[in-house]
Amino acid sequence: MDKELAALLAASLTFVGTHFALSHPLRGAVTRAVGDKGFQGVYSLVALASFAWMVLAFRAAPPGVPLWNGQSDLAWGIAALVLLPASVLLVGSFKGNPAMPAPGAADLARHGPHGVFHVTRHPMMWSFALWSAAHLLVSPTPRVIVLTAAVAVLALVGARFQDRKKEVLMGDAWQGWEARTSYWPRFAALGKAGAAAWIGGTVLWLGATWLHGWLIGMPAGVWRWI
Repeated sequence: MDKELAALLAASLTFVGTHFALSHPLRGAVTRAVGDKGFQGVYSLVALASFAWMVLAFRAAPPGVPLWNGQSDLAWGIAALVLLPASVLLVGSFKGNPAMPAPGAADLARHGPHGVFHVTRHPMMWSFALWSAAHLLVSPTPRVIVLTAAVAVLALVGARFQDRKKEVLMGDAWQGWEARTSYWPRFAALGKAGAAAWIGGTVLWLGATWLHGWLIGMPAGVWRWI
């Protein structure tokens, strides 16, 4: 392993590891030491610093040899189709999400699933995992594998950790929410995501894939064929 890829691996492990550590085993100790607002500041600073390190390390690492040819129209077409539900899940996750640290979260959890929560109780996390899968499909190089694996692990393992934490914090409310929703996505239920999630997700999908071509010089989504 060359030093640039090793640096990316170290940055990715730091990004994921500090998120898990500060969200769970270290949260109580840090909060007692600096208070709630202080903890939020520490968490944000560490998250931004480790993310910036990971991005810089990714850019510095050579692309390397891909494990397969991801540049076919078939691969790009599948990636585009994967990113559309990812965008719908992401947009829909901001409405009535009991996982968000906001007043009334327990009341939201006591209600039945709505919108994208018919698909999964962790729509935001699964949107990140689907983003990782789409990028890995079209660019299976060593540096992309490290980056997408870090994002996917943070999202999907983090979702499991979130369930355990919410069970403690919210008790019966979250346990009832778990009973009525699914960790694993039920993509057949995307039709119940709602008009706002679909419209917003489609706009995000079109905008993000257009920016991909403009910023990176590599057309993505439907823009690859327009």
